[in-house]
Amino acid sequence: MPNSFRFAALALLGACATTPASGPAPSAPYDLLIRGGRIVDGTGSPWYRGDVAIRGDRIVAVGLMPGARARDTIDATGLVVAPGFIDMLGHSEYPLLRDPRAISKITQGITSEITGEVTSVVPVNQNTLRELDAATRARVTWTDLDGYFAALESARPAINLGTFVTVGSVRRYVMGDANRPATPAELEQMRGLVDGAMRQGAMGLSSGLIYAPASYASTEEVTELARVAARHGGGYATHMRSEGDRLVEAIEEAIRIGEGAGTWVQIHHLKASGRANWGKMRPAVAAIEAARARGVDVTADQYPYVASGTGLDATIPNWAHAGGNDSLLARLRDPATRARIRAELTGAGGTDWQIGTSAGGPGGVMIAGVSVDSLRRYQGMRLNELAAARGQEVPEAVFDLLLADNANTSAIYFSMSEEDLELGLRQPWVSIGIDAGARAADSTITSRPHPRAYGSFPRILCRYVRERRVITLEDAVRKFTALPAARVGLADRGVVKAGMFADLTLFDPATVCDRATFENPVQTSVGIRHVLVNGTPVLRNGTPTGARSGRGLRRARP
Repeated sequence: MPNSFRFAALALLGACATTPASGPAPSAPYDLLIRGGRIVDGTGSPWYRGDVAIRGDRIVAVGLMPGARARDTIDATGLVVAPGFIDMLGHSEYPLLRDPRAISKITQGITSEITGEVTSVVPVNQNTLRELDAATRARVTWTDLDGYFAALESARPAINLGTFVTVGSVRRYVMGDANRPATPAELEQMRGLVDGAMRQGAMGLSSGLIYAPASYASTEEVTELARVAARHGGGYATHMRSEGDRLVEAIEEAIRIGEGAGTWVQIHHLKASGRANWGKMRPAVAAIEAARARGVDVTADQYPYVASGTGLDATIPNWAHAGGNDSLLARLRDPATRARIRAELTGAGGTDWQIGTSAGGPGGVMIAGVSVDSLRRYQGMRLNELAAARGQEVPEAVFDLLLADNANTSAIYFSMSEEDLELGLRQPWVSIGIDAGARAADSTITSRPHPRAYGSFPRILCRYVRERRVITLEDAVRKFTALPAARVGLADRGVVKAGMFADLTLFDPATVCDRATFENPVQTSVGIRHVLVNGTPVLRNGTPTGARSGRGLRRARP
């Protein structure tokens, strides 16, 4: 890492690096003492040997404390003691209300998650509720972010969670899924909704500009909303309009929005998608570096896989999503509109190979999950296999599957290159966001989610630190902890230092690794030994304890 960046990062963290030091034992014992670990403190500084003392939910001492006493002790010999990992892009806002154990998160060492990418838990009205499934809709008892955090803390989640407020949800609240510019009155109403969420602790404004209805918003409209977040110290995060053919142009739009709003920019799951676009990570990185060089605060996050995951309905042209899910399904049922969609997907040649082009064709797209039990036989099939099994051409098989599954089918797109992935991971301003919500990990799981849900953080430590040496251990931990904490303003998390919240992850650097695969994704990782959330062990000796000590995270007002 360049020295200039390291010095800047340390300044941003308020000189958070912890200096090993011996000290006398307190008169009263600590609640928990972690002894003899290899402390990687999150700042990027070299590891050192030491102990960590915890009282209540805080770290109270770090250093060599041979005479210290504690009610409970963890022997960290041979283990790395790191700050709890922060997932910069999760989707656990509703899953934690259903199953607060967060098994897929804590077994990766994740103690905190930031969510709110395409949609957010606020604002809430009939327009936003309509797009939720019935089970999720029934759980929505709140009308504002304070209400959501009350519901979250009542569920007692195992991890901490903070959220952005999104362009998609704000627009849907005011305009439904209309494909048109906002009127001045509608824009003013949206500003007020963003302002209300920011006052109650949202991290900033986020946009999913590749998905309806946010895709219908202009650059200027998004900038106006981001200005409201900026007034409260929040930033602008984005799933950009393009991650493939127009990747660099999409990055430039994100930068313009941040500059115009006067705030920082976080680019979600940075990638160069589509085989024709392999190699575009280099100009993408150059565009971000150029903006940073002129003083624009742009950072990104990434997950460590060469396949992405989203809905199968992402194969359908954007215009067909106007009006929401019910309107999309109606268009797929209408013969004339269906023929129009098919014509766009098949191209002039009349073949079906335009579907999944970014993944090399239908064979590069795999059905991951369905919501209707009778369709589970299709999980794990590629789209060409789906078509063969149904005796249809690919477009017709896709349309009929979406109709049968109420457009709730998820898919995996094998569309990125390893070289681009590694180039992104090397950048000092890239943190990690797994783009997956919390999940259980037992025999009752019938879907095939993206393996990133279970393996992302250990995969980096195993594949890209220990095996391929793409980044160092200290830099990986910094990307997992201090970097995302500083990005979203979590001043009391992300570093092993006295006074910080006791979110800690202890792992074996020689054995930590992912086990989840695309064929068998519901497998927890190995080598994550102990995880503490707010001072309480939620994972001990690799086994969940059942403790649920997570909290809602709010961005502090400037």
